[in-house]
Amino acid sequence: MRPIVGLILLALAWCGPATAAEAPYPVGLQHNVVFTETAPLAGGSQLMRRMLRPLAANQVSEALAASGKTLNEQSIALPDERFVVYVPPAPPGPHGYGLLVFVPPWEGALMPLDWPPVMARLGIIYVSAGHSGNETDTFGRRAPLALIAARNIMARYPVDPDRTYVGGFSGGSRVAMRLAMGYPDLFRGAILNAGSDPIGENGASLPPRDLFDRFVSQSHLVYVTGDQDMVNLNADSDSLSAMSRSCVLAVNANISPHAGHKPMDNSALAEAIGQLEHPKPVDPVKLAACRATMDARIAAGLDQARAQLAAGHADAARSALLALDRRYGGLAAPASVELWRATESAAR
Repeated sequence: MRPIVGLILLALAWCGPATAAEAPYPVGLQHNVVFTETAPLAGGSQLMRRMLRPLAANQVSEALAASGKTLNEQSIALPDERFVVYVPPAPPGPHGYGLLVFVPPWEGALMPLDWPPVMARLGIIYVSAGHSGNETDTFGRRAPLALIAARNIMARYPVDPDRTYVGGFSGGSRVAMRLAMGYPDLFRGAILNAGSDPIGENGASLPPRDLFDRFVSQSHLVYVTGDQDMVNLNADSDSLSAMSRSCVLAVNANISPHAGHKPMDNSALAEAIGQLEHPKPVDPVKLAACRATMDARIAAGLDQARAQLAAGHADAARSALLALDRRYGGLAAPASVELWRATESAAR
């Protein structure tokens, strides 16, 4: 990733005009920004509920209880963190600025060189954290830093909650995908640039039902990958298929011509934001039918686990619950967790 940073990300040279009287904080491109407000949504218990598989979260909780320890709710020491922020020089619209929280694969707090003009034209703030690259822990840093960035920008500037998005490039895109699913009450969509994973099965966990219902009904995903980036085009194909099987239908898949594995250019960015802000409607009949089929399969899996447990086959019940947890995550909870605990009691 680091050669890409050196060749493409030269944002330090760009700075738009500032009209500080029009905003409570400076406008234009700002480096080494320090935030002061923690984010409740970035707490350890929220991250576990929204982004971990329920049986894995249960295992963590049991291990903490057995050791007499408690979950660390805030893993980030804010005075030590630095962010890059770009604020359009023009005043915000009647509903506020848009917001793009960007998760990078690199370590620096940077902005691609040709993105500020797009953000200025569309009235969207950009924010990204430093020391949040691919070598950094997702749950300990990358996800909390993105959530803290959103919280602090929304505290400093008027932001339209219906135009609040998360995005990322390469490995950062994979984190952004998980944040979009787990935090649909914050993010209304995501730009997944040259990086994606399947959901369910052995991919990213589906969040609890209340969050997943909100995600499929109001969030939108835009995949953007270069036509020469075959590894990530194949990854996108797997991810899109898994999204469809899980009833995530509000999706666009864009292929950038003559592009390899690099951040999207300004025209691709503008197209992706346009698709987020003017999404194509989802067929409600198709969505309802898909959800009914998925709910029936979850119910059948839970019934199978109950039958195995009642017959004294605790190991078989656990196997059925693990399969449910991998495929449906939070949609099978809390019943899956309650049954798992019952199998542990039966084994004692």
